[in-house]
Amino acid sequence: MSFHNKIDRQMGGKPGILVTPRSGAEWLVGVGFRCWLAGYDTGDIACWESGWNEYNRLLGTERAKRAVTELACWVRAVRASASRKIEYSPFGCAGFCADECMAISLIAASQHHRCPAMRACALALTGSDLVEPVIDAANAFADVLHDANQRLSQDAVAALMAERRKVGSDGVADRR
Repeated sequence: MSFHNKIDRQMGGKPGILVTPRSGAEWLVGVGFRCWLAGYDTGDIACWESGWNEYNRLLGTERAKRAVTELACWVRAVRASASRKIEYSPFGCAGFCADECMAISLIAASQHHRCPAMRACALALTGSDLVEPVIDAANAFADVLHDANQRLSQDAVAALMAERRKVGSDGVADRR
């Protein structure tokens, strides 16, 4: 089943992406993004521990250390550049909300060298024109995931860009 076909519209009436089983590159990016945002927002170390446990389970300790380091840098860059509140679902949620989907799409675009899509995802995710630090950090995170044999689907770039937000030629998302 392609990533595009995993769209699930039963998450509290909001569109989202259901990634099953709870493994693979898309899952790692989405759950890592979720856990690190929650950790920064709440200051609760349990959020980061939940994320670390997923990475350690799927990558092993050494690869997880590198990946989580780059994940944290990327999420910090997103937060620093954002001109709006970034949304995320609770840790146990099987699907991903629109912002989590855009984050997954951003990393997929990086791995597949889709620069215009990367920029569009970063603009839509942050609501800001100051996306160069986000793109740089996304590239570093995407590279570490690739080195750990975690390759996001090319479908994640186009499917999420088309399904999650309508982005105008100026790169600004229509948030209806």
